[in-house]
Amino acid sequence: MDTRIADADRKELAGELGRLLGDTYATYLKTHGYHWNVTGPMFHSLHVMFEEQYIEMWGAVDVIAERVRALGYPAPGGAAELAQLTSIPDEVGDADALQMVRRLLNAHEVVIQTARDVAGSAEAVGDIATADLATSRVEAHEKAAWMLRATVD
Repeated sequence: MDTRIADADRKELAGELGRLLGDTYATYLKTHGYHWNVTGPMFHSLHVMFEEQYIEMWGAVDVIAERVRALGYPAPGGAAELAQLTSIPDEVGDADALQMVRRLLNAHEVVIQTARDVAGSAEAVGDIATADLATSRVEAHEKAAWMLRATVD
């Protein structure tokens, strides 16, 4: 593979993208589950917002995994493998609507930091495609976090 990105750098970026994939997938799953289970006076607005957010992330996980493949490495794919790659807790039990919003806000903030780390690493080795992908993920998760934060402020 001749991409002008050293093999070791491609491998490191693939690993970082794996963490971004894990964090994104965990946030996607949490959001989709909350979409199904939210109740209360804010039901409709949260149900719709959660749906918009999980649909956006569903598309993103494919893009992230395909970038790992483009770098020449297998994309993480199993549930256990993805669970090992994320630092987002898998909360169990009932949560009220505001707890859901706060938990999703925290998850998006984790993904933002992971994506910023990927962008910095990619820029450092001249991988503009990975940097662009990571930057777009920062933008998407910052927008989601803003909307969630506005709900609980």
